[in-house]
Amino acid sequence: MKIYMFTSSLKGELHAFGADAWGSKLPEQYGPWTPTGVIEANRSPPHGFSRRAIEQALATEGFQLWRDKPPAKA
Repeated sequence: MKIYMFTSSLKGELHAFGADAWGSKLPEQYGPWTPTGVIEANRSPPHGFSRRAIEQALATEGFQLWRDKPPAKA
């Protein structure tokens, strides 16, 4: 299964994984959503995320959200 990646145009630190290239199940309140990439079936997700957990969320909810970590304070 391909996993599609998106970034919220409203909140730049908010990202999502979706089950389709259009992000049809992504929450509208954080859109519009910009496509940012595709994770092929034989590839691992970024940041050490669990592919199994993402696929489970896609099957039940149609999406999974995640946020960038804020930069560490100096």
